[in-house]
Amino acid sequence: MSGTEIKYDLVIRGGSVVDGTGAPSKLADVGIIGDRVVKLGLVEGTGETEIDATGKLVTPGFVDIHTHLDAQLAWDPIGSSSCWHGITSVVMGNCGVTFAPVKTEDIEFIAEVMESVEDIPKDAILEGLPWNWRSYGEYLNFIDATPKGINVGGMVGHVAVRWHVMGESSLEEEPASSEQISSMCELVDEAMTAGALGFSTSRTLLHRTPDGRPIPGTFADDDELFAFADVLGEHGRGVFESAPRFEKAGADWEGLKHEIETLGEITRRSGRPSTFGLVYNAVRPDMSDVALSAVEAENALGAQLRPQTTCRPIGVVLGIQHRTPWARAGVTWRSLRKMSVQQRLETIRNPELRARLIHEGNNPEKVHGNGSAMVDLSRLYLLDAENPNYRVGQEGTLEALATAAGISPVEYFLNATDESDGSVMLSLPILNQDYEAIETMLDHGSIVMGLADAGAHVGQIMDSSQPTYFLSHWVRDTGYFTIEEGIRRITSDTADLFGLKNRGRLVEGAYADINVIDWDKLSLSGPEYVHDFPGGAGRYIQRGAGYDATVVNGELFMQNGEHTGALAGVTLRSND
Repeated sequence: MSGTEIKYDLVIRGGSVVDGTGAPSKLADVGIIGDRVVKLGLVEGTGETEIDATGKLVTPGFVDIHTHLDAQLAWDPIGSSSCWHGITSVVMGNCGVTFAPVKTEDIEFIAEVMESVEDIPKDAILEGLPWNWRSYGEYLNFIDATPKGINVGGMVGHVAVRWHVMGESSLEEEPASSEQISSMCELVDEAMTAGALGFSTSRTLLHRTPDGRPIPGTFADDDELFAFADVLGEHGRGVFESAPRFEKAGADWEGLKHEIETLGEITRRSGRPSTFGLVYNAVRPDMSDVALSAVEAENALGAQLRPQTTCRPIGVVLGIQHRTPWARAGVTWRSLRKMSVQQRLETIRNPELRARLIHEGNNPEKVHGNGSAMVDLSRLYLLDAENPNYRVGQEGTLEALATAAGISPVEYFLNATDESDGSVMLSLPILNQDYEAIETMLDHGSIVMGLADAGAHVGQIMDSSQPTYFLSHWVRDTGYFTIEEGIRRITSDTADLFGLKNRGRLVEGAYADINVIDWDKLSLSGPEYVHDFPGGAGRYIQRGAGYDATVVNGELFMQNGEHTGALAGVTLRSND
């Protein structure tokens, strides 16, 4: 059969192909049959569907390795907000919190821990999931049967494994017995046999159960962690992921160094890589540098450590749509809680009530003894709904803008909220507050892009838009990275870490997960708060522009920001 007679299912024509490997871009057509790229170059045949990519970038679909979409995908098959930012494959089950393995009597506890740690409403989890599995393998079968627009894989989590075996004693600081460790390893072995992408744990004291105790696994000793590493080593696949205990770093950083040394030993004895979250913290500004030095030392000794960071400040989102900094400032502010957004806007547009809001905001009540009713206003900055700017200096904070306008911050916020019809938001950076520190981490050879937390902290943050921000800010607008390197960072680099075969590259024979991007139009809108979870629970979303098309497994999934109806996503298994 000659080339002109070949009939393709989809042809993407005339785009600038950036293949995800870091190689220079090239003009090429992409021919797709079924779920695979079969031709890259001049495609002489025709496609049942054709996309004109002239003047556009054609890239692999983006691979997000740090999500908590474990619950959401059951009722939101397109995986928003991820689907609006070119993401075609995600890894769930991070930070030790997963929904399997689980005993019937433990379902509510597992849901409560997910809510407590990741701010996913328990009631939505219990209502939105069928809970028709008990083992991790059965959970993956549930994922198989769930219609989804993106590809989904997961790790098995320490919380579920430890609680399954040890119950209440899993929360104590006493080490697990050898028998308990053996039983836990059997559960991890079952999960890996079924295709789990690895094992995850949480070591941080910040992750707690609803009653305030550190979650199961926090106090696991090194021998327990090494035992899980041995299971991964026996299977010869999987990643060991950790939310490390860096907040108790200790004198001369002994605690931090021990965490990294333990993870380094885990990789050496298992032959498998380990990844963990690493961000800049203004309270301990040298922590990220110390951690990177420790990673270098471990990797020089044969470890495979890949700390992951994000490319902008991690900040709490505030605004009239959900919570404001003045939510507890006085009786008028508190009265807004039970109102709809429209009623809140009507309140701030009422001259008498607006005056009360300003007075209360300027003279907030004290709560809980000496505690303030507000957050630190000097750290807040505005996020415009049309073009949110996450990189602002002190001159761009809410306080600075208000001072320049000759009014108080609360009045400035109310004016901006009124003028934007409620769409303007505020951001309160809590981590990664320094862009020079972000640059240092992004420049480090061991760093991998992650920590976008899609599906988690739904009423607090909105970071799943990371790919769009990374490409528009760090690649296009600042030129800090080339297009080829920028695309590699969020495609083959992340896919390879988790062993996702034939993903993250746009080459012949690869799965046809593809983005067609209008580079000049790539941009973010501001965060919005919507009520679309089971039971009407709310969450933040954030949309992106510039994605002409996103293809998943050969089917056109998203077009100009809208779902086409295709749900061609598959379960990603480590044993595929």
